[in-house]
Amino acid sequence: MKSLEHELHCHVCKDIVKQPVVLPCQHSVCLMCASEVLVANGYPPPELPPEPNSPASTPNTRSPRQARRPVPKAEQRPIDRVLRSGPHPPSPSMPRSPGYGTYPGRRRKEGPPLVMMFPCVPCGRDVEMGEKGLTDCLRNLTLERIVERYRHTVSLGSVAVMCQFCKPPQALEATKGCADCRANFCNECFKLYHPWGTPRAQHEHILPTLNFRPKVLTCPEHDQEKLQFYCRSCQRLLCPLCKLRRIHTGHKILPVAQAYQALKEKITKEMNYILSNQDTVLAQITQLESAITQTEVNSVSAREQLAQSIRDLTAALAERHASLTQALEVARQKRGEALAAQVAERRGLMEHAGLMAFTQELLKETDQPCFVQASRQTHNRLCKAIENLQHFTLAADPSFRHFQLDVSKELKLLTELNFIQAPFAPVIDTQRTLAYDQLFLCWRLPQDSAPAWHFSVEYRRRGVVPGGASRGGLRGGLAAARWGWQRLDEVSGTSAVIDRLEMDSVYVLRVRGCNKAGYGEYSEEVYLHTPPAPVLNFYLDSRWGLHADRLVVSKEQRCARSVPGLSLLQAADHALTSCHLTSDLLVGDVAITQGRHYWACSVEPGSYLVKVGVGLESKLQEWFHLPQDMASPRYDPDSGHDSGAEDALDSAPPFCFLTMGMGKIYLPQHSNHHHSSHGNRDPIANSNGPSSPTGVTYPLPPRLGVCLDFEKGRVTFYDAHSLRPLWEGHVDCSGPVCPAFCFIGGGALQLQELVANRNADQTPVRRVTIQPRVSNLNNN
Repeated sequence: MKSLEHELHCHVCKDIVKQPVVLPCQHSVCLMCASEVLVANGYPPPELPPEPNSPASTPNTRSPRQARRPVPKAEQRPIDRVLRSGPHPPSPSMPRSPGYGTYPGRRRKEGPPLVMMFPCVPCGRDVEMGEKGLTDCLRNLTLERIVERYRHTVSLGSVAVMCQFCKPPQALEATKGCADCRANFCNECFKLYHPWGTPRAQHEHILPTLNFRPKVLTCPEHDQEKLQFYCRSCQRLLCPLCKLRRIHTGHKILPVAQAYQALKEKITKEMNYILSNQDTVLAQITQLESAITQTEVNSVSAREQLAQSIRDLTAALAERHASLTQALEVARQKRGEALAAQVAERRGLMEHAGLMAFTQELLKETDQPCFVQASRQTHNRLCKAIENLQHFTLAADPSFRHFQLDVSKELKLLTELNFIQAPFAPVIDTQRTLAYDQLFLCWRLPQDSAPAWHFSVEYRRRGVVPGGASRGGLRGGLAAARWGWQRLDEVSGTSAVIDRLEMDSVYVLRVRGCNKAGYGEYSEEVYLHTPPAPVLNFYLDSRWGLHADRLVVSKEQRCARSVPGLSLLQAADHALTSCHLTSDLLVGDVAITQGRHYWACSVEPGSYLVKVGVGLESKLQEWFHLPQDMASPRYDPDSGHDSGAEDALDSAPPFCFLTMGMGKIYLPQHSNHHHSSHGNRDPIANSNGPSSPTGVTYPLPPRLGVCLDFEKGRVTFYDAHSLRPLWEGHVDCSGPVCPAFCFIGGGALQLQELVANRNADQTPVRRVTIQPRVSNLNNN
């Protein structure tokens, strides 16, 4: 029992709880502590339930004469009688006035209800208490009983509980307590007040206590109503009257006995599971203790490294200080010498010194040849002195402005000097990320993030929850715990390719960076849907009657563009009142004869009209060899009509196309003779046979996916970005079927490139399973 003390402490007063109440967050605190916290936060003092100080104040211990005595009514003020009396008939003494009284159907104006917020310490947040505050909180009688047993076990209740009916000089220690009388008795007094043959003999006797509790929980809103139901939606106990409230309409309400049994079984299973894994608990305790030891050791090492780094910075600063000081001294010496030489030169220009004295002596020479020979150098010096005298400048700058240090950047760096940080959570680029033959994931780091040495990419199938948090309870959680996150370690770039995924599944992905500080936070999880069938890789076939003047196919044969050729320009030049359109068909270089296949393409939003779909190879050859008439439905690939098709409307058409153009996609409406089955992902439209004149248009998706089921003769079109079905139709699969594309007017189309081809030169990464018991996913 001594190990329970930590569980019995109040989080506010840090002592063993007294009269605990259950907060809406399911934590328990002392009633008085909760009241003091609310008052300290500025709320009005709550009305606490009175606690009897002596058995004489309880109805069960009053004398019969005192019990029959009527309770005096509170004195009623005149204004209360006026307000409660309602409207009066008009009279001279009291005329009718709308300023007083309460009228039927009229409510007084009330302000907004005061919602109390309680700062719960374990939750670390404010918990909404509701309008009534502590009045709506039930007492935790179970916790009170545990505290009572704990006190008696560890002898915390060493203070003797005295009998409340013995006279003070001869008061004996109480041996029993009565839950009905809410009083403590010695043996003699208990027998005296509970005689045999009276209703009091049936009272429940308990151990002596100073804190009497009610026998059962009652509804705080309806007096004396027992809490007999439990609302699983609200997670609250209800009385029969609360159950009838409109707020609980549609909620799952159980009898409290059933809720008690179910919760008791769950807690028992959870406790048995923990008790059966005591070895794991001990191993984790050992690991935690080792981690505490390592924390102390590593903190000392980190402190030494910090001191060493500061010493290195100080040494580098001292070395740099000496170098800069030497450079400054050299500059001072050079400038001083230059200025000293300039001073000496100027002093030579004085009247009786230097050059002037020599010149005066030179002018005394009368020998002309000798004068000419000796005066040439003096003449040059005098010219230079006159020029310097007229244009005087200092030989060196004495300001030393160029020797000022700008340390603002360094001071900012030193101010921001901190321990290395792990990379921030990466941001996944949802525009470049896709799931095709393989899964391609692209991301980037935030601008102010620390650099990352490498990244770790983790993924798992949606619906498989690691760690046991599944809907199947404890057993389902243990089964799901076998499935964990798959991980790609040491991804050097900002993209990764994931293969070996299951088809038609949703995968959850996340990324985190790593550097010297360790791993950073995970990115937001993204969800990618894998294709519903194996991806079909093909190229555009340029051998079938391709009109080179109207269709241009790229060198890689994965992109096609419809351009106005010379014939079309000439026809449009002669036609002034009409527009001549041409229809050009382009097919893939593969023919499908079995199985299910999926491919994707993107249509340029500015295209006039582009049709994407499939068709019988024989009918496509017939299409190429016969002239095209846009006004006749005979060769309209969407109509499902060819020669003889009018006689067999129920047969599948040889073509199945969807029309796109001008940023829209057209989904025909029809009568549903065939229904698709996609689970919960219902297509927007469904087709079989000829389309009706009416239909719906949707914005053109960035990529369009096509899935052909050859055995069922069914073609499903998807939004390739989200794998949402758009439209479904049927096609005749009595022979080989080819992917086909039809251009009407200008337009462009691009086949989706395989992820494997795009990243063929990428360095492979190491695949790791976080949980060793996770089995490998099937290869599609």
